[in-house]
Amino acid sequence: MSLWQQKISSESLSVHVEREEMRSFRFLSLLLLFFIFTQANTHGGKKKEALGSQHQHIRIKKNQHSSATKFRLYTDTTEEGCLILFDQLETLDKCSFNASLPLVMIVHGWSVDGMLEGWIWKMVAALKSQHKQTNVIIADWLTLAHQHYPIAVQNTRNIGQEIAGFLEWLEESVQFSRSNVHLIGYSLGAHVSGFAGSYISGTNKIGRITGLDPAGPLFEGMSPTDRLSPDDANFVDAIHTFTQQHMGLSVGIKQPVAHFDFYPNGGTFQPGCHIMHVYNHIAQYGITGITQTVKCAHERSVHLFIDSLLHDDKQSMAYWCNDIHTFNKGMCLSCRKNRCNTLGYNIRKERLQRNRRLFLKTRAHAPFKVYHYQFKIHFINEIQEKQVEPTFTVSLTGTKEDAENLPITLVEGITGNKTYSFLITLDIDIGELMMIKFKWEGTAVWESIWDTVQTIIPWTKGNRRPGLIVKTIRVKAGETQQKMTFCSQSVDNVHLHPAQEKTFVRCANSSRRLKRKFRLART
Repeated sequence: MSLWQQKISSESLSVHVEREEMRSFRFLSLLLLFFIFTQANTHGGKKKEALGSQHQHIRIKKNQHSSATKFRLYTDTTEEGCLILFDQLETLDKCSFNASLPLVMIVHGWSVDGMLEGWIWKMVAALKSQHKQTNVIIADWLTLAHQHYPIAVQNTRNIGQEIAGFLEWLEESVQFSRSNVHLIGYSLGAHVSGFAGSYISGTNKIGRITGLDPAGPLFEGMSPTDRLSPDDANFVDAIHTFTQQHMGLSVGIKQPVAHFDFYPNGGTFQPGCHIMHVYNHIAQYGITGITQTVKCAHERSVHLFIDSLLHDDKQSMAYWCNDIHTFNKGMCLSCRKNRCNTLGYNIRKERLQRNRRLFLKTRAHAPFKVYHYQFKIHFINEIQEKQVEPTFTVSLTGTKEDAENLPITLVEGITGNKTYSFLITLDIDIGELMMIKFKWEGTAVWESIWDTVQTIIPWTKGNRRPGLIVKTIRVKAGETQQKMTFCSQSVDNVHLHPAQEKTFVRCANSSRRLKRKFRLART
């Protein structure tokens, strides 16, 4: 097989694999929606009640006999938490609730098996390890969450009312301020938290609500009073990790629901969540095995939040952008006028007049942080009659580490005289960028193409072959906001051809300060 045939075969295989993955993903999403709506049709008579407006629900005075929610205060002495009973002050003392400390309440989502999921205890442990002076309570509403999905949706309002009543009781009995409350709700629990914030009486609001991939089905497109919204607390943030839509619905809600809405990797799906496992899960668990697969991307929101607690030195930065396509070009890495923020527990809390949608890339596993760079390269294509679609790689040399052979993906071919922008992410902190090696990943196939073009279009300027001219590379580091310009190390030769590599150095690299800084950092 010729090199050209090998290249075509490799590209065809790559496209085939990508298409098969998309088909499998659509299959997964459609099965999930079928699963939900089969239940919805079974209980369709209750759907309108579940989604009714807020004023249709009558506030019921809670007591320990009618409450379906168990409030478990985490302590080091009990694995499942100490049970605080509503309206029983002695249980506050028994469980060592400290009214002078802030309160974080974790609210789980829809339950398939009627058990608290393992991530809850991981989050509790992370909170207590990093913030010992905090009350951590688990709002256990399993009895109403372990129902068919539409019924569990209907129950979210009731649980929100119970949490609101519990917080009012704390305020009345031990003067605990609701402004010191942080509700962290996952999936349906995010909307429960929103209802708690909207139902609590008085003009003062809950301090903060964090929605971890708030549930999408039966909430997407609803009014702010029928879902989590920025009005539910003094500050609301949300992390969206599974918003891929089919038939207009997604597992996680796609629309913004907070002051700051984070969309890691675009929010549709997450790296490391392999859809191929859906078939094994269905074989093992039946139709409910779908949840085992969607759990990866859906629950990634939880693990991103836990990651923000456990890695103070590796906080993930996100950037305000209109959409993921613009972000993928590296065109949104600005922190001016609050355009960037930290994902997770340590977010900068600012109430804005308008919602902010923030995007970021992550790794497939913890620690999830990556470093974002925008590369702006001005190409001059000397073959004006031909569009070039090459593959490029870059190798970066920094003051701390090196990163080699990073692929650059072109979203369009190179024509004429134009500047192109790319997003490049690194798993490691390379320090200050000092040198770039830019390579056109050509093979003998490209050389053959170039020779063919040569017979059609005569070269000019002596015997030099036309190619791509790259004079400078401009770089912006998202995390440090540093801007740098790199010039070709060989001023006399700025032409790039297939299989060639050019070295670019800081245009001010001749200064003694930069050279000395580089030598000291690398020793």
